[in-house]
Amino acid sequence: MRILYSHRIQSRDGQSVHVEELITGFLQEGHEVRVVGPGFYAQAGFGGGSRLVAALRRLLPGVLAELAELAYNVPAYLRLRRACRDFRPDAIYERYNLYYLAGALLSRRTGLPFYLEVNSPLAEERAQYGGLRLVRLAHALERRVWRRARRVLAVTGALKAGIVAKGVTEERCVVVPNGVVLNRFTPPPFAPDRPAGEPPVLGFVGFVRSWHWLDGVLRAMAADRTALGLTIVGKGPAQPELEALAAELGIGDRIRFTGLVAHDRVPDLVAGFDIALQPKVVAWASPLKIFDYMAAGRAIVAPDQANIREILQHDSTALLFDPDSPEAMWRAVVRLAGDPALRARLGAAARAELEQKEYTWRGNARRIAAMMAADAVGTPASGE
Repeated sequence: MRILYSHRIQSRDGQSVHVEELITGFLQEGHEVRVVGPGFYAQAGFGGGSRLVAALRRLLPGVLAELAELAYNVPAYLRLRRACRDFRPDAIYERYNLYYLAGALLSRRTGLPFYLEVNSPLAEERAQYGGLRLVRLAHALERRVWRRARRVLAVTGALKAGIVAKGVTEERCVVVPNGVVLNRFTPPPFAPDRPAGEPPVLGFVGFVRSWHWLDGVLRAMAADRTALGLTIVGKGPAQPELEALAAELGIGDRIRFTGLVAHDRVPDLVAGFDIALQPKVVAWASPLKIFDYMAAGRAIVAPDQANIREILQHDSTALLFDPDSPEAMWRAVVRLAGDPALRARLGAAARAELEQKEYTWRGNARRIAAMMAADAVGTPASGE
């Protein structure tokens, strides 16, 4: 199958991991892929992006910045159309981005089936957290793009429910969770693996934000008799405050900040965790870190909310806590810190669940390609 992969990603981060790993999965399955995206993306290093785009966002008023996003569709569509003429794809696959219409327009013009991967309801998300100005226009365009797709691929059932509520039919919206490259992770023997007397290590991977409650974890570590270490893999706006707080509390020697690391270093760092932390997360997300933790066979502490329960089960593959209670999160951490056998049981079960459900990028690519092939012999599905 020949797949024209369209995206508008501007930086190399968790989004780029998803894009590049899924493309690799398609290639491993024997498909041909032509990728069309912003030129500066290919030149950026991990954690980097376009300085020009960042400058425009700072300088332009909100409405003008959003109109510039819309204007980007002109060169984006022309690039995508040229690639289509040259590559002659069987389908268009696009990672959804707000105000990005190129794939939907090309599908309408050519009749090619259009597959849309949606990782979040961006109009709602940006209206709530990102200062979206053209709210009605953004929601209208989002609905139009979603309804144009032959299939909408949502990363969680919770997200699918929101997409269906916007007018996409139930049968055209498919849940495809995030994944992992399994052979990059070597799980430890599923038994207590810390030397006697060495305290267990709590670990976190991701962009460090204030609402992750890591400040509360540091305060609890200082006040609690449980002699935990903490490794924070990643960086973010909350890191300077956390570093200062660790020094103030006198536990700086127990905290390790790795800063931003390349994605291929994550497996080795997660292997050093005894307890892996997933703090409270938005209701529609499929967090990449959870799949990394499962692949590494780590004991996971995660919020008890619908999108997380799609992947993890309490006291079977993780300990789930009340997402509105940082105290409940810490109680779960303390329980695991004092019970190495429970850590081993949960870690082994999480890894087994990952393998059994095949939460892998190659598995996702195989399922998506099979869906495309089945659709090719069926009746076109358009919501317009």
